[in-house]
Amino acid sequence: MKKTLLLCSVLVFLIACGGVKKTQEAVNTGNYYNAINKAVNNLSDNKTKKGHQPYVLLLEEAFQKNTERELQNIAFLRKDGNPANYEAIYKSYVNLKNIQERIRPLLPLRVYDENRDATFSLVNYDSNIITTKNDLSEYLYTNASDLLKNAVRKYDYRKAYDDFKYLDRINPGYADTRELIEKAYQKGLDYVQVSVFNDTQQIVPTRLEEELLNFNTYGLNDLWTEYHTKPINNIKYDYGMQVAFREINISPEQVNEKQIIKEKQIKDGYKYATDVNGNVVRDTAGNRIKVDKFKTVKCDFYQFTQFKSAQVVGNVSFTDLRTQQQLNAYPLSSEFVFEHIYANYDGDKRALDNDLVALLNLASVPFPSNEQMVYDAGEDLKLKLKGIITRHKFN
Repeated sequence: MKKTLLLCSVLVFLIACGGVKKTQEAVNTGNYYNAINKAVNNLSDNKTKKGHQPYVLLLEEAFQKNTERELQNIAFLRKDGNPANYEAIYKSYVNLKNIQERIRPLLPLRVYDENRDATFSLVNYDSNIITTKNDLSEYLYTNASDLLKNAVRKYDYRKAYDDFKYLDRINPGYADTRELIEKAYQKGLDYVQVSVFNDTQQIVPTRLEEELLNFNTYGLNDLWTEYHTKPINNIKYDYGMQVAFREINISPEQVNEKQIIKEKQIKDGYKYATDVNGNVVRDTAGNRIKVDKFKTVKCDFYQFTQFKSAQVVGNVSFTDLRTQQQLNAYPLSSEFVFEHIYANYDGDKRALDNDLVALLNLASVPFPSNEQMVYDAGEDLKLKLKGIITRHKFN
């Protein structure tokens, strides 16, 4: 028991030393945020623990060095005078404040060996954050508005959308940002017109076509692509997507018969055991000994297999409607097999194994119609179509 406790103590000590060492390495390499994070996490558990004293000193050092570096970088960016630096300045002030807010609940932090409290010069950065946020908001709004106005590609609208979304996140309700977000989004969308083409001699079930074109069921999550199965007059479509059925092959309805002859030894009562002289054998209590009698039974087992298959073959093609050039084409195929087994017999059923006996309870069933077969093949077809749509990228 003592050995176990000693081993546990050693492990805890090694883990603690490892944590301090990694925190010190983070400070030494200038990864102050990581060092602050590690120190705060350990001190949050127990800030007065003697073994956590190294974290207090490391937090004090990392905080001071991180603050100095951030403020020096802010001063440099301001001196540069480039409005594109507003975002970096704003994020630096926000990070400085967030770090202080994580440390504040832990204060005071006592340094026992030096009989003092650790020093953290906390500053109110709210005014700096508000001022820089306003400068950044104006810059983002102006740039995104110009981009929206002078866009020549879908990418330009999408970039404007991202800038407006970011602006709305840091400064909700700024000017008419939300209206411009929607405007940029609508102009940045790729509109895809979807159609189904049947180049076979078979009828494609209406419900299969409807389900293939019901894109709501595919769970697609593409921000910049809208698929329309029914064209809208005032929309200029960028791409066409055609699902074409090239072959629908349906096999004849088949019933295959297989005969199996089964034999088995089964119990058929009993008889009294006799010795070589024909005398009845008795046990120690004087009772006559019984032995099982067996007989061979035979059964002719007839197994019937109903079989029918359907194969749907086609392809999915994507076209750039602006240039009328085909972008990509993907093969699309699926197969559905209907199979039903039943059986009957002639002879002694006791010769059959249990799995064969179970088939005797089944009877023939009507074959599915050709339309149903094609529809059932379409279940797999929908999954493959979703995979193609997810894989294909327009730009």
